[in-house]
Amino acid sequence: MVSEGRGWTFLTNHARVLLAIAHDPTAQLRQIAAFCQITERTVQAIVADLEQAGYLRRHRVGRRNQYTLDLDRPLRHPAGAGLPVRALLDLFPGG
Repeated sequence: MVSEGRGWTFLTNHARVLLAIAHDPTAQLRQIAAFCQITERTVQAIVADLEQAGYLRRHRVGRRNQYTLDLDRPLRHPAGAGLPVRALLDLFPGG
């Protein structure tokens, strides 16, 4: 990752995890962490945040988790409150 300036990025880790799950709802935490270039522990905390806020549901399928996203839930920031999560995901076709 190219880091210039003060180290800020356009997307939060929460957005990256959401995109990774949208791309592969059966991905393991390790795969999501690699995709997002963050630790598994951070992914685990973010998945818990997203689940608690109602943006995703976790289902056990055998020994793995499968995630279902609520694409109609509004974005959290006041500037995007009228937009559903779907609008964010549509900006990144193919994950």
